[in-house]
Amino acid sequence: MKTKTKNQEKDFDTVATFRKIKEQISVDLTGKSFEQIKEYLRVNSLKLKEK
Repeated sequence: MKTKTKNQEKDFDTVATFRKIKEQISVDLTGKSFEQIKEYLRVNSLKLKEK
């Protein structure tokens, strides 16, 4: 027995969004020292907590 599936248009593409975020983080952290990465994570995690 076959099941019919409907292709629904997505309002929000989770995979594409997270891929874009990960790529941006990778660009931001390229060439940074360990201390600079720690500071980047500290600053950006504070932004998440404020929301």
